[in-house]
Amino acid sequence: MSNSVMLDIETLATTPDAVVLSFAAVKFNEFDPYDNFYDELNLALDVDEQIALGRRVDQDAVNWWSRQPKEVQAFAFQDNRTGLADFIIKLNKFVVATDRIWAQGPVFDIAILENLYRQIGTPIPWIYYNIRDSRTLIKALGSEIRQERNNAHDALSDCKYQAGYIKKIAAKHKLQTL
Repeated sequence: MSNSVMLDIETLATTPDAVVLSFAAVKFNEFDPYDNFYDELNLALDVDEQIALGRRVDQDAVNWWSRQPKEVQAFAFQDNRTGLADFIIKLNKFVVATDRIWAQGPVFDIAILENLYRQIGTPIPWIYYNIRDSRTLIKALGSEIRQERNNAHDALSDCKYQAGYIKKIAAKHKLQTL
């Protein structure tokens, strides 16, 4: 069984030192179209702790968030937030024995997460050659495939949408490896 993880973050800037509002991940088997997601992690992160570290908040991003649907804002801006130390522990445990780490464009999600890990002096829990880009795969092989999308910019919904797309692409093209 493949043990892949799809990651997604929501942020208050677009630079590698952006404050991360929320983080989500789902484990999935991209080669089994009938296998549901079998584990998930969904956290709102402590914004004040990140600002104290010097991480960036961009006013354009704050303005963008103010125009998003209330249900999408609700999770990202909730009061119940996870501290960075607890987040790192939970994410590190979540990705143990993972074959591939997927993101919708790793130069955003992965770059920001790796920058955060480096900033707090913690080893990154994945190996660079296990990172995969779902955006490129979807663009290259998924143009004829439709995937239902709910609550764009809700990190967990985005993870499930992106991972579901990968599963459909792998099934349609009878892929054995990615």
